[in-house]
This record gives sequence, C-alpha cells and structure tokens, in this order.
Amino acid sequence: MKYRVLIDDNFHFMDESARYQLGEFDTRKAAVAACKKVVDDCLTATYQLGMPAATLLLQYKMSGDDPWIAGGRTPVKFSAWSYAEARALEMCGS
Repeated sequence: MKYRVLIDDNFHFMDESARYQLGEFDTRKAAVAACKKVVDDCLTATYQLGMPAATLLLQYKMSGDDPWIAGGRTPVKFSAWSYAEARALEMCGS
C-alpha cells in the first residue's frame, strides 16, 4: 500500500476543493521527504533577507501549501506547521 501525499492550501483553509494529490510513494521516508520539500519551497519563496522567523511562519500559515500523508502500511504523523516552524527558525534565526 502506497503513501499518498496530499496538499491543502492554507489560504483556503478547510476547503477540500482546493486539495490536490502531489503523488504516491513506496516508503514513508520518501513521503515525508516530499512533504518537507513542499514546505521548504514555500518558505524559500516567501523568505526575505532579515525577515524574522515569526513573520515567515505567519506568512506560511496564512498562504502556504500544507502537505500531509494518507495511506501506507502504518500511519505517518507529519505536521507541516511544526516542520515549518523549525525551518523558519533555521532560516531566520530567532
């Protein structure tokens, strides 16, 4: 059973019609890596030199892509918001 990575749009929160499937992956590791790449791409596109991490995270939460994982042999808990928070701190500092 494959892991499916689905993308919700934070700008259209709770609007399932804005959801799309990124792809199917054979392993949970590959599915998580795909989710991380989606978040990283959103943060990188928004980031501006000198931007505080809190501002970057807020912009992500308001309009970024929110990937999550369905299916697979075992459930995968991946929080795009938690990952985005950690990455924003790495990118911007405190």
